[in-house]
Amino acid sequence: MTSNITAHHCGTSTQNLVAAVLPPLLIIELLLGLPGNVLALSVFSKNLKSRRANVMFLFNLVLSDFLLLVSLPFRIDNFIRGEKWIFGDAWCRVNLFMLSVNRSASIAFMTAVAVDRYFKVVHPHHKINHISTKQAAGVACLIWSVVVSLRIHLLANNLLSVKNNVSLCRSFSNYAKPTLGISLHYALFNLEFFVPLLLLVLCSVRIACILRSRQMDKNKRGQRAIRTVLVIVGVFSLCFFPSIATAFTALYFKNLGEEYCKAYSLTSQLFSMSIAFTYLNSALDPVIYCFSSSTFRNYLKRAINQTGLMKLQMSRRDSMSTGYD
Repeated sequence: MTSNITAHHCGTSTQNLVAAVLPPLLIIELLLGLPGNVLALSVFSKNLKSRRANVMFLFNLVLSDFLLLVSLPFRIDNFIRGEKWIFGDAWCRVNLFMLSVNRSASIAFMTAVAVDRYFKVVHPHHKINHISTKQAAGVACLIWSVVVSLRIHLLANNLLSVKNNVSLCRSFSNYAKPTLGISLHYALFNLEFFVPLLLLVLCSVRIACILRSRQMDKNKRGQRAIRTVLVIVGVFSLCFFPSIATAFTALYFKNLGEEYCKAYSLTSQLFSMSIAFTYLNSALDPVIYCFSSSTFRNYLKRAINQTGLMKLQMSRRDSMSTGYD
């Protein structure tokens, strides 16, 4: 939650409710997210050279999820111990850095997938639709460079605090005087939600309008195009809106004065619990893969067909000018 310099200061408190609720939720998300992302990594890594930019962006979305999966067990341990961090200051910084990079990179690559679909539908003859795998990899590297450079300051800030002899590892805390790096962290947390959300909504509206004007809204490939972007918008909103909403609510109570410190403490805990939605994005991203990639869909259908339980028709890779995958 964003914290500014005011005459009052509610102080840092332990979050017993968070420690009780979050561990089982995070364990479930880890168990759900790991198989789907391992499968996606295997599928996309085998098709990187022969496929389009879309698969390159999806592959990097999987990589961003693995940053979370590697870091999440340490947060689970932290909450099981009642927020007692036992891994030291250095790993506290690295752990929170990796979690922040996961959030930023996931948002960036989800937006990239939606924008890629936007160009294929709205501007089918634009040269951006014909970039090579090497060029797509260059765009992905640029995205990673920007994300890491904007979050690298977390490694330089002391994120470990002590409350009642308990070490707390938090990147969001009730700082009386936040450092420049922490203030930047708060600003990016808000900007990387509202700016991509605006882009995603605009892409959805433009794709829907173009498909309708071309009388393609009844076409299966046109329907898949708009469904893909709508699924991305849905996953994005579900996973990242709760943390934004609770952050602004906590900030509102904090600025009202010391008499609202209890309300601030409660909404702060709600904010901390909202990270369960943020981390849920790694478990839900395979849903995006199913809607965005015929390669991933066919792999799943083939696996289901091999069980003999049902027979699913394989997806034909679309070849029309919109270039849907």
